[in-house]
Amino acid sequence: MTENWSKAVQSLQSMDLGAMGASLPTGTATKAPDIRFAPDKLQALQQQYLQDVMGLFSQGMSAPSTGGDKRFAGEAWGSNPVAAFSAAVYLLNARTMMGLADAVEADAKTRNRIRFAIEQWMAAAAPSNFLAFNAEAQKKALDTKGESIAKGMQNLVHDLQQGHVSMTDESLFEVGKNVATTEGAVVFENAFFQLIEYKPLTAKVYEKPFLMVPPCINKFYILDLQPDNSLVRYAVAQGHRTFVVSWRNPDASMEKATWDDYIEQAVIKAISVTQEITGAPSINALGFCVGGTMLGTALAVLAARGEEPVASATLLTSLLDFTDTGILDVFIDEAFVQFREKEMGKGGLMKGQDLASTFSFLRPNDLVWNYVVGNYLKGETPPPFDLLYWNSDSTNLPGPYYAWYLRNTYLENNLVKPGKLTVCGEKVDLNAVDIPVYIYGSREDHIVPIGGAYASTQVLPGKKRFVMGASGHIAGVINPPAKNKRSHWIRADGKLPKTQTAWLDGAVEHPGSWWTDWSTWLKSHAGKQIAAPKTYGKGKYKATEAAPGSYVKAKA
Repeated sequence: MTENWSKAVQSLQSMDLGAMGASLPTGTATKAPDIRFAPDKLQALQQQYLQDVMGLFSQGMSAPSTGGDKRFAGEAWGSNPVAAFSAAVYLLNARTMMGLADAVEADAKTRNRIRFAIEQWMAAAAPSNFLAFNAEAQKKALDTKGESIAKGMQNLVHDLQQGHVSMTDESLFEVGKNVATTEGAVVFENAFFQLIEYKPLTAKVYEKPFLMVPPCINKFYILDLQPDNSLVRYAVAQGHRTFVVSWRNPDASMEKATWDDYIEQAVIKAISVTQEITGAPSINALGFCVGGTMLGTALAVLAARGEEPVASATLLTSLLDFTDTGILDVFIDEAFVQFREKEMGKGGLMKGQDLASTFSFLRPNDLVWNYVVGNYLKGETPPPFDLLYWNSDSTNLPGPYYAWYLRNTYLENNLVKPGKLTVCGEKVDLNAVDIPVYIYGSREDHIVPIGGAYASTQVLPGKKRFVMGASGHIAGVINPPAKNKRSHWIRADGKLPKTQTAWLDGAVEHPGSWWTDWSTWLKSHAGKQIAAPKTYGKGKYKATEAAPGSYVKAKA
């Protein structure tokens, strides 16, 4: 037993972090750091491990506890002592390996990389992922006389053909039919995006139109899934004349497109076309995730030009200050960014499926292995879920755009350095974006950590309102009031101390969606009400096709 322990420690000490990342999207190997362990932690871990092993063996063939882990929670695991024992041994080893990672004496980035790699390793090695050890899958195979295995093979062949693991029954969804169904029309398009104007649902609308800029890393209809959870429809129903940017899914014709192109030809262009169609001197705008980063950049470019066409901005789970990027930081270093720059900095495409896989493996048990087990070992068809259908509808990114974004945000955090960046020919300074801003962050967000979302309050100079919602990057945002789910937190005094933790000390929890608070805030910046338009577009901007348009239907 002690010999096995020593081998485990030696194996971890000799790990090449670059090699560990070879199956992950790091793209390049780096020199392995010198890994050392805190002696006191190592000794405590060894003692605890030996104690737990002896405890397991002392139970004999009675089914040991699996600690409530949902992978082993089914009745079949509990009624099969051998399966339960294998699960308990696995969980013990997993705890110990994570303890070893925590005992490493190294800089924070190295420790996080080791921890992330071990999490991936242990998630993949779970006995539930293998038919030979999965008691539930075995029982189902017996109960169905092998039909579940045959169905699992069919599911595997299907997923191999489509190029990704099915998270939902994708055959039940169609963009424009039962997702992205809010009524509207495309009123402008260029090589980068289509601009959709939505049909008013009220007799009067606010005089300042409302433009939504979603992330170009995904398709816009996360904001318009179904009528009962559509943020687009909600905004329209609140009386806002609403426009949305629908990004083109890049193909080879866009492989040289840059960050500057997206800011000038897409975000700034969408703002100006919205103004021209409505005749409004200024508009209100929203940016979601990377869309918020792009909106913030565009507003800084416009400010440098002496222009202020946006009266207020909403930032949903967005990063302007990239000091706190959470788990994504494990992928980013100089070697990786240089690799991507050489690979596609002058041209090429970052494939959508590669991006989708990266985000899925940030939560491997929930977004990867859960479906491997259900689809292939148990032969199940995952239930219909609009959000997961959207999640699987991936998009490409132009290589130069992607490489610029990696270096200037995640690696060097240049966006918050006044005058450091030149975008669209202008020196960027977010301190010049002096407008009211509503900033929302999700408490359990693993893509834009709550501290990272909150950091925008310290960057932008205008009057700001910060709200924290429960849940994660998507579920926290797409939280309609009618569902009466998930709390949100607000500070009544409006103070914005330096850290999110300090802010939270004075915040009060409110049951239900943050949408109603945001709606009240947005209306206060929307001006007076005027008669709703009877037609889409204006002048040279005419309706060319019904929403959701054609760009959103292009597959990566």
